Amino acid sequence: MHTEWTTTPLTAELVRGALDLERTERGILPHRLPARARAQCPDEQLATAESQPSGVRLVFRTPATAVELDTLPTKRAYVGAPPRPDGLYDLLVDGRLTAQATAGGGHTVTIDMTTGTAEHRPGPPATVSFTGLPAGMKDVEIWLPHNETTELLALRTDAPVQPVPDRGRRVWLHHGSSISHGSDAASPTGIWPVLAASLGGVELINLGLAGSALLDPFTARAVRDTPADLISLKVGINLVNLDLMRLRAFTPAVHGFLDTVREGHPDTPLLVVSPILCPIHEDTPGPSAPDLDGLRAGQLRFAAMGDPAERASGKLTLGVIREELSRIVRQRAADDPHLHYLDGRDLYGEADHAELPLPDQLHPDAAAHRRIGERFAALAFGADGPFAG
Repeated sequence: MHTEWTTTPLTAELVRGALDLERTERGILPHRLPARARAQCPDEQLATAESQPSGVRLVFRTPATAVELDTLPTKRAYVGAPPRPDGLYDLLVDGRLTAQATAGGGHTVTIDMTTGTAEHRPGPPATVSFTGLPAGMKDVEIWLPHNETTELLALRTDAPVQPVPDRGRRVWLHHGSSISHGSDAASPTGIWPVLAASLGGVELINLGLAGSALLDPFTARAVRDTPADLISLKVGINLVNLDLMRLRAFTPAVHGFLDTVREGHPDTPLLVVSPILCPIHEDTPGPSAPDLDGLRAGQLRFAAMGDPAERASGKLTLGVIREELSRIVRQRAADDPHLHYLDGRDLYGEADHAELPLPDQLHPDAAAHRRIGERFAALAFGADGPFAG
């Protein structure tokens, strides 16, 4: 049967969770950091992470029963590791997950973690199709893959669409590492910040940046300049991963980040979250590196390359970071009653690791993401939490 399609321009009115929409030759590319921030750091890891649309979704109202979205994804592959599944697009109707789809084609970046090199192979666009949506006017959300850079080319429906009006929900802006980005989660609505936002009844802006939660000043300015009712900052694991700084630099860097955020959000509830349990780095400094024996066996795992004795010279471990973050927040909270601290082990600790171990030694799996999201919602959005309504 022939379908009469309505093509709707892809504009900021329909895209949520992105801080910038870059116009391309074919469409738009959502970014989770503004252009000014991107210009200040040429790091390829950051460029990849911020362009992967974790938490970004198309949101509209429509009576349509069929939706098509043309995209140009960029997929990643790792030499020696099992193939990665295509990223999922989650379709929500009136807030309920209704369908999932993938996009074939697209560009591919093949990464050799033993040499640090990458090979780029271009590919064609793809069309993601959803049919059989319930009749009648409804809210439709298409959550983009959290782990694939996704250029949006065209949106087609079999009935007109309109923007969803502001319903007064609070905006929660969260910044963190690859765990907040969604590494090893099953789908874009299965990453822990999205689960927590759903349980908390808030609108999410997710600045979880894989490998790039590094107390960068440009990220602090992005948080400062983004309207938000609630803010959380999950700090620590990437600083150890990269062996980026010593304790002497860490303490003033945390203060500076918080100072910058407070310039734009002086009274906003602000929750500092320390790292979840990660046994390889609890008492052993970084850097982290791929376990070559695991790669040879077709498994992607990580190992800590530091020496516990190096803590004496100021090298960071997760234990050191938790202790210092707790101290910093206590110090600042004397003059900042809206500043709070959460120990990440309350989200995922020793008992959780015994039941749901980290598959690659760094990242939680889908079940652990759900547990972390539920725990965060209870601790932050609950009646006694810093984000209580």
